[in-house]
Amino acid sequence: MTEPIRLILADDQELVRLGFRMVLDAQSDMTVISEVGNGADAVRAATGPAGCDVVLMDIRMPIMDGVEATRRIVEAGASAKVLVLTTFDLDEYVFAALQAGASGFLLKDAGPAELLAGIRAVHSGEAVVAPTATRRLLERFVPLLPGAGAATRAVTRIEELTEREREVLTLVAQGMTNGEIASSLYLAEATVKTHIGHILAKLTVRDRVGLVVLAYDAGLVSPQA
Repeated sequence: MTEPIRLILADDQELVRLGFRMVLDAQSDMTVISEVGNGADAVRAATGPAGCDVVLMDIRMPIMDGVEATRRIVEAGASAKVLVLTTFDLDEYVFAALQAGASGFLLKDAGPAELLAGIRAVHSGEAVVAPTATRRLLERFVPLLPGAGAATRAVTRIEELTEREREVLTLVAQGMTNGEIASSLYLAEATVKTHIGHILAKLTVRDRVGLVVLAYDAGLVSPQA
């Protein structure tokens, strides 16, 4: 049997953790191995000897917030993927969390099916953020994009991509699904997945969300596009 997805719940509200745990513990392919109430404890749990597969990370927590906790988990080289939980229209730290290395985000009021699908997607290496939501998110937070120095570095990084890979990256950043990209470029969907895998490896980016952010940094696309 496949090992269950090992989860850490990081939220300073005990009732929120309890609600999530009731849903997660009912799944045969998931197990909650730790609950923490602040970002510092989340870092210790995710980077410790036991590690985990996915951290459900709240943003606003005492001692250390979810953005900093996410950054430290990623910088430590932990295998854990971080799934940010937030209220989209209110929490202006989401973009910072994605830049810090989070693999996506969900609304806190997401239904059980969406939560479970999101966890499984992140665990398998996909981005949880739906293409249209990705576009909305980046349009909302475009004023927070890095300055000219970061933009120059992003341009330099994408220079090593082939012309086809750059085309795929641009369409990813425009919010297209793999199927839509395949249709647009007259490719098989499996070929698109292969291209995206090569792009991730060349750019040393963790996931699809990171590709979108990098494409915006490099100026391949803009919110108006």
